[in-house]
Amino acid sequence: MSHPGATASDRHKVVIIGSGFGGLNAAQALKNADVDIKLIARTTHHLFQPLLYQVATGIISEGEIAPPTRLILRKQRNAQVLLGDVTHIDLEKQTVDSVLLGHTYSTPYDSLIIAAGAGQSYFGNDHFAEWAPGMKSIDDALELRGRILGAFEQAERSSDPERRKKLLTFVVVGAGPTGVEMAGQIQELSDQTLRGSFRHIDPTEAHVILLDAVPAVLPPMGEKLGQRAKARLEKMGVEIQLNAMVTDVDRNGITVKDKDGSLRRIESACKVWSAGVSASPLGQDLAAQSGVELDRAGRVKVLPDLTIPGHPNVFVVGDMAFVDGVPGMAQGAIQGGKYAAKLIKREVDGTSPKIRTPFKYFDKGSMATVSKWNAVAKVGKLEFSGFFAWLAWLGLHLIYLVGFKTKIATLLSWTVTFLSRQRGQLTITEQQAYARTRIEELEEIAASVQETEKAAS
Repeated sequence: MSHPGATASDRHKVVIIGSGFGGLNAAQALKNADVDIKLIARTTHHLFQPLLYQVATGIISEGEIAPPTRLILRKQRNAQVLLGDVTHIDLEKQTVDSVLLGHTYSTPYDSLIIAAGAGQSYFGNDHFAEWAPGMKSIDDALELRGRILGAFEQAERSSDPERRKKLLTFVVVGAGPTGVEMAGQIQELSDQTLRGSFRHIDPTEAHVILLDAVPAVLPPMGEKLGQRAKARLEKMGVEIQLNAMVTDVDRNGITVKDKDGSLRRIESACKVWSAGVSASPLGQDLAAQSGVELDRAGRVKVLPDLTIPGHPNVFVVGDMAFVDGVPGMAQGAIQGGKYAAKLIKREVDGTSPKIRTPFKYFDKGSMATVSKWNAVAKVGKLEFSGFFAWLAWLGLHLIYLVGFKTKIATLLSWTVTFLSRQRGQLTITEQQAYARTRIEELEEIAASVQETEKAAS
């Protein structure tokens, strides 16, 4: 059944898919334009994804990095926020289909900005997700927090040395920025925050392993900074295993294939996956209709103006778009969203679509925290690490958080964590830790009930 997407208007209709950095910045850039904006997203919040690892390790709460999109755009009268999972884009009819609680809604557009982002990639092994959650959503972060802290709790109750060792072994797959940050924080959580809080186990004996199939830590940031990050992690006690490809993941551990082709097993109850990304399946939907090319990760190979061939009114920005020289980072999405909004504003004002300046990415650098007081940063040709890089990282992330209240709350959480051993968000629930497996169990039950009903009829 189809329902109208929103209120009707004669003004130029702009539909934006996704409430991440690209979608939200595009909507805000159109604030004073003579357009009606419909922002459709599968969540009710704008997620500041670079800080998810801090939610997973108890430094900040999910509310501090995920303010409600509806409240962010509350004063922008030409914007309407619509909750729904976009399932299809009809390029010929210029409509977007989205689903909410079983109902399908069709929303027409004159201009479309697709900023649907990317999910975790398991390189064709999606069953790994059950035992090694990714780091792409609030659900992922809360599940990981439950599993990390739950491993310590189970170890405290165990009298089997081998089981305790397995429970206190944490494996982070992927040595990019997220993996480095996650491994460092699990190590600090065990060495500092939890130290002395258990009676049967010593949390400081936790074994954190960071592994990747590539031969370097932080490959995009260069050999020099990668080596500095690696040295700092090893000094903290993190074991780094490179040229190690994961071939299997199960409840009790992972199987790894080394460079020489030999297989080995790592017994570990808690695994974190941060090894790759896969663009939204909407890219395949566009390719089927327009013939636009996709890269191996499913990203859309857009034209210089971020549109797809034959459709100058359809923009693809952020993690969904493949643009040479533009990394899959927040800045790329922010600048892409603003660029698309600028073109739409100009054309609503009467400028011909044929006169378009190609999108030009301004590289503001990349950063990654390694531990308390320590980070690595690359800005242009300048590379630096240590305390000043850490301060720069804090300042930059604070600037890009949305909302004054969010900035203050995050700053207070950071102050408590960095000036003491305490973390303010160490509450865990069974639902958070095991929601994924419970949902899968319910789906299996529902499927078996359907089979039984079919057999009976």
